[in-house]
Formats: sequence, structure tokens, C-alpha cells
Amino acid sequence: MNSVNYTNLKLETIGHTAVVTIANPPANTWTGDALRDLTRLVKTLNADDNIYSMVVTGEGEKFFSAGADLKLFADGDKVVAREMARRFGEAFETLSSFRGVSIAAINGYAMGGGLECALACDLRIAEEHAQLALPEAAVGLLPCAGGTQNLPWLVGEGWAKRMILCGERVNAETALRIGLVEEVVKKGEGRQRALALAAQVDKQSPSSVTACKKLIQGARANPLATLLPVERELFLDLFDTQDQKEGVNAFLQKRPAQWSNQ
Repeated sequence: MNSVNYTNLKLETIGHTAVVTIANPPANTWTGDALRDLTRLVKTLNADDNIYSMVVTGEGEKFFSAGADLKLFADGDKVVAREMARRFGEAFETLSSFRGVSIAAINGYAMGGGLECALACDLRIAEEHAQLALPEAAVGLLPCAGGTQNLPWLVGEGWAKRMILCGERVNAETALRIGLVEEVVKKGEGRQRALALAAQVDKQSPSSVTACKKLIQGARANPLATLLPVERELFLDLFDTQDQKEGVNAFLQKRPAQWSNQ
């Protein structure tokens, strides 16, 4: 898998974890080709039963990602804008639906589409020097890759409006306090902490994780009464998997489970 080329993305496999590094210096901006390849990369990972989790981080010490290069929109070309919006949406929606656990290791500035990438992940770990913002309205635009929808789900409507409507930038400490990130670590430690968290995922049944994630994310758009029956059905569906039998028997036999993702 590691030999496949992806535009401005580096892929490394560590155990059951895929580490995806956004690599487009100096600010790790997103291009249309990189967004297309992120979509392709996540779909490839979804088809690999050996991958249980994904860590997304930025190359270097200063930027996770600064989002899109604004030069693309300088002449007001709606055709270009429509294509970029489509690719952003497709890429981050695919990332959000990754069947395993995705963890953003925010190693610096996460601005605009960079923050939206982190918002599409399941969990976010920020290094202490990180800065996070959705500044699109300051340049006559708006977050078009899930920012207006995912941010209020995490931080509430008030803080979402402060960041989007007032253009407020938050540091790592504030991001932790408002629920935008789950943990803050020292500079340079984000990737390793994310990998440690991914190692915890290895202990969970991949089939169970996929089913649980579907239910948790489904709560955003569905009434409680809609998903409670689905919860019970997905519970029963797990009895068709090898991992269900392995998990229960490993517990009863007081040994670590050996997951097959089958």
C-alpha cells in the first residue's frame, strides 16, 4: 500500500494504523488533485481489512493545513469554485465515513479547509502551539467542506458563530476547553499521542467499531426513536462475525482477542 503515489499526501502503515501526512509545503494547502487522491486513499483503506485506524497530520512543525490556496479563487471563476467545493466535500465526507477510527494530530495551524479536515476526523489531538480557525468570511467566502455543520456539533452554536461569523481564531487551550479537540500535547508529540490512541483501537473489534461509529454519527441527523431499533439490529448483526465469537471467548479465557476484521 505504501508504494502507491498520492498527490501531496504521504502514507505510512504502522501495525493496524494508516498514517496520512498532508505534504504540500510551505503551508500544506489542499489542491484539487490532493483532495481527489484523499478520497481514493480513504476508499483504499476501507477495503483493507488489516487497517483499523487512521492518523492524519501535517508535514513540518508549523502547519497541519492552511486549507485551500486562495489564489484559486482570485478571479472569481465559479467553474473553478464549484469543482473545488465538490472535491472538498467529497474528500472530507469520505474521510468522515472511514469505517475505522480517524484521529487528527494537529501539529500547527489548522485554517479553513485544514480545520475542516480535522473536523471530519473522529478525534482531534492538538499540539500546544496549534491555532485553529475558519476565516473564510473575512475573504468573502464560507466554509464549504462541512465546517458550518460539523463545528457547531462539537462546540455548540455560540462558539461556532464566534469562529465563523466573527472570524475568531482559537489556540489549543481554548480548543480543548470548548470541545473542539479532545487533548492537547506538547509541541512535536501529536503524532505519537495519536498513534498511542490508535493502539487502543487495536484492542476493539473492528466490526464493533464500524457499527458503533455508524450509530454515533447517525445521531446528528436522526431522532432518537429512529436509531434505537437500528442499534439493536446492528447488535444482532455482529453475531454473524468471527470477531464476535473471538471477543467473547477471549474474555472468558482471560486472553487478548485476536481480531480478524471478519
